[in-house]
This record gives sequence, structure tokens and C-alpha cells, in this order.
Amino acid sequence: MPLSDRDYMKPSPPPRRRIWTGAGFGGFNLTPLWVLIGINLVLFIATLINDNVLFQLGLVPSLFRERPWTIVTNMFVHAGFWHLFGNMLTLFYFGRALLQLVGQNKFLLLYFGGGILGNILYIWLGAPQSIAIGASGAVYAIAGALAIMIPRVRVFAYFIIPMPLWLLVLVFFVLWSFIPGVAWQAHIGGLVAGLIAGFFFRKRTRYVY
Repeated sequence: MPLSDRDYMKPSPPPRRRIWTGAGFGGFNLTPLWVLIGINLVLFIATLINDNVLFQLGLVPSLFRERPWTIVTNMFVHAGFWHLFGNMLTLFYFGRALLQLVGQNKFLLLYFGGGILGNILYIWLGAPQSIAIGASGAVYAIAGALAIMIPRVRVFAYFIIPMPLWLLVLVFFVLWSFIPGVAWQAHIGGLVAGLIAGFFFRKRTRYVY
């Protein structure tokens, strides 16, 4: 038998990541996803105690040069419970999937990259005196990447209506981006970042269904 035919002489197969199915909530690991959610919760409580926190950490285009840190900190403050709840639920649901597929480093890179790109668009296109807050840009970046990487995976809108993932992302983008008072610029920036990242992630990752 030639050496190349023996099992211990054969090259190892390339690493594969398991595709996410939405199942398996058992167990708990302190991943970057939980850290992000925890920071959002802590700062939400801080805004309830002192609403000045909201304005110190929120992004105001006309004040950006005086407060450059707000291009990141605004992603961690929210305008009320339902704003926080919606973003954190979506982050948890999609964030777990992306973590499994690409790992912690790429997950964090996309989260902050998408959020920052969305904020840059808001600085350019938003009302100068308005304030932008919330993790929506970062969340749309994660959703956009998944829509490219695993577009046909079936998910349930509001846990009831089955549809492919790409359609869910599109529907929610249209529904939640063009209503009064929503920073649609941040949504677009985050989604574009996610779509681009998803294309590169998909080329470099193999999946097992």
C-alpha cells in the first residue's frame, strides 16, 4: 500500500462550520454577543437614572468634531424599552448564527464596522441637530451578512410566519427604515456593510447543513 493511501498520511480536510438552524438554546457561554447585550442593558439603566447619558453618548452630526467618541457610543444607548428590546432580540437571534459561522473576531469586526459605517452616513445625510442612537446599524450589518451567507435558511417572522432569511431581512429593512423618526441612513450603511462582508465570508467558509 502506498504511503499516500494510508489514513495517517492523508491531508486533513479543511475546517467546516456548522450552519445555524435556530435551535439549541441550552447552555451558556460568555461570548462577545452577551457582552454587547450586557453593555446595552447597563447603559439603558443608566439613561433611566440620568437621561443626560443619552445626550452625552448619542451622535449629533453638528457636534461630532467635539464628541468623536459618539460614533461608537451611540450604538449602546436606546430611546426606550421597546427600542432596546427589538434591537437586542434581533441581535441575539442573528448574532448567535453569525458567531457560529465566522467566529468572534469577524463577528466583532462586522458589528462595529457596520455600526460605524451607518453612523458615517448619518453624519453626512442626517439633520445636523438631530441625535442618532441605537444598535440598528450594527444589527443590520449582521443580518445582511447572514442574508448573503445562508439566504435560503427558513426562519419565522415574529416566531410565526415562515420565510427564507433573505426575505425576512428585506421585509424588516423596508418596514423599519422609512418611518418618521428612524435613522434610515444608519440602517442602509449597516446593511451595505453586512452584504459586502457576507460575500467575502461566504467565499472563505464551508458549511454543513
